Amino acid sequence: MNQTTKYTEIIKDKAQALGFLSCGVSKADFLEEEAPKLEQWLRQEQHGKMGYMERHFDKRLDPRLLVPGAKSVVSLLLNYHTDQKQEDPKAPKISSYAYGKDYHFVIKNKLKQLVRFIQNEIGEVEGRVFVDSAPVMDKVWAAKSGLGWQGKNTNLISKKVGSFFFIAELIIDLELEYDTPVTDHCGNCTECIDACPTEALTPYEIDASKCISYLTIELKEAIPEEFKTKMDQWAFGCDVCQTVCPWNRFAKPHNEVEFQAHPDLLKLSEIEWEEMTEEVFETLFHDSAVQRKGFKGLQRTTRSLSQSDCLIAV
Repeated sequence: MNQTTKYTEIIKDKAQALGFLSCGVSKADFLEEEAPKLEQWLRQEQHGKMGYMERHFDKRLDPRLLVPGAKSVVSLLLNYHTDQKQEDPKAPKISSYAYGKDYHFVIKNKLKQLVRFIQNEIGEVEGRVFVDSAPVMDKVWAAKSGLGWQGKNTNLISKKVGSFFFIAELIIDLELEYDTPVTDHCGNCTECIDACPTEALTPYEIDASKCISYLTIELKEAIPEEFKTKMDQWAFGCDVCQTVCPWNRFAKPHNEVEFQAHPDLLKLSEIEWEEMTEEVFETLFHDSAVQRKGFKGLQRTTRSLSQSDCLIAV
């Protein structure tokens, strides 16, 4: 076994020991095929008001601009699928990924442990860890690393485990053994496109400005009138295009303690959501991804959902 293969194996073994679902590696290089796609997507303003998507265009396409001397992009998946459900079907809904502790903290802690391990076992290896907070095209890199394919809902999908997972990266200046992409297995299925409440999806493309996750998380303004009756009670994020995906029949519940939902959150009734105080918000979401929305932002969205019910009733 040569050194490259040995290093790759010990990194993947450690990733598994840390609880990651899977780990793949690709060569840190310019994303030539993605460049025109990204440019067109931005030109069509499908990123909505996410101005940060327009910044660092070159860095999004070349990891060597983020990490000088980078040779490998190590992509990792962490499962967040759960059988837990909110009890009141009329209550505002939040995406299952936000049930527990903010994934940024959980994953970064695991990545830092992985980096320390690599440096202890291999030596001086320089790099950076990334969790959905830098100009890194995580789904593209994960697909290049053989962890799945980008489906018609634009999410990364795995035949083995579906798509309910987070994606993270470790970009390092160490040459490793590179994996190869897997083939697309969406076939003729259009379940995700047909089910999207706001018609944000077309095959393999998403108009983020119409996506419920964008409208309830990224958009800092009031939800546009044209979407108010299409929100399907989602107050933070949306799981529709994943829930209907046939490949998610293979998804298994996570075993990450920090992703467990606060029991009071799942029990919240529609009335309790409407009457939620800032104190209750802080108790339920003090270390959750929902903090990104803030109490006032969440309150504005839930009130908007109530108003949409009135519009439908009329």
